[in-house]
Amino acid sequence: MPQAKSYAAQSSTSPLAPFNIERRALRSDDVAIEIDYCGVCHSDIHAAENDWGNSVYPVVPGHEIIGHITAIGSSVSRFKVGDVVGVGCMVDSCKDCAACDDGLEQYCLNGFVGTYNGTDKIDGTITYGGYSDSIVVHERFVLNVPKALNVATAAPLLCAGITTYSPLKHFGVKAGHKVGVLGMGGLGHMGVKFAKAMGAEVTIFTRSESKVAEAKKQGADHVVISTDAEQMAAVAGHFDFLLDTIPVQHDLNPYLNCLTYDGVHILVGLLEPVEPAVHAGNLIMKRRVLAGSLIGGIPETQEVLDFCAEHNISCDVEMLDMQNINAAYERMKKGDVKYRFVIDMASLKNAA
Repeated sequence: MPQAKSYAAQSSTSPLAPFNIERRALRSDDVAIEIDYCGVCHSDIHAAENDWGNSVYPVVPGHEIIGHITAIGSSVSRFKVGDVVGVGCMVDSCKDCAACDDGLEQYCLNGFVGTYNGTDKIDGTITYGGYSDSIVVHERFVLNVPKALNVATAAPLLCAGITTYSPLKHFGVKAGHKVGVLGMGGLGHMGVKFAKAMGAEVTIFTRSESKVAEAKKQGADHVVISTDAEQMAAVAGHFDFLLDTIPVQHDLNPYLNCLTYDGVHILVGLLEPVEPAVHAGNLIMKRRVLAGSLIGGIPETQEVLDFCAEHNISCDVEMLDMQNINAAYERMKKGDVKYRFVIDMASLKNAA
């Protein structure tokens, strides 16, 4: 079986370190990809450190992958050797249920296979992600990267991008809508760019006065300091949609009060119980909706790449050598990155 270089966590407390892995032999519907860039998502840290309690070690993280095809299986028709392609958060699903038939593989009724720390549906092996020099993926889960995109900055579109694009598209954000974006990290800054490109008036909510200038630089029309009671009162009943990218527990009630009737508060960052509790009156009295959204299906992930190429949208990134990944994790925990790290895999390939 093909050998690949990677960086892996061997336990919840060990730093990521070089680790040789085996990639599967090419199946008839597979493509082999040499990885050129891989974005770093906060989910990578959660998996490496077993924050969700389901990690299977060794863990090779990485699900924002850009590379080029080096080989194709005998039945592959959509791709050819040399194509620049992407791989996001999924590498397989049952492909037969109602969700998969609708192109919503992220909601596969039988469970999708994660790009890392998933279980291959054919051979039962644990999947390894993009912190490696190569990967083998079923062609259905491979995306075409438009030539207009910068391949390095395109990598985070495969997670941060689709995670924010999908709910805005699904809930029908369009010109004239007022959209609030909660949080200004890797997800939040992409949410601003997409909402603006859809024609919405966009407001960033932040806790820090020091981030106002940066929020405006990212394209926000307005900024609300969420810890300022007067500013929050001034936007009561104002928004059609709130895109909530905050990844830690926070009080939703003050934000729900900022929605107009039939307004929608969309959670994309929080995977923990809502605490403190939501006051049901904040929903019932204005027919407001509290919703959630998970990444996007493969057709929609292709759509977001094409949308970004058309609208000249990219993620703000800081390039990273693979050997510095542990320092990058520590910086991410402190919020010290604007707004996404991307690993240049040449640093791994060229390592001794």
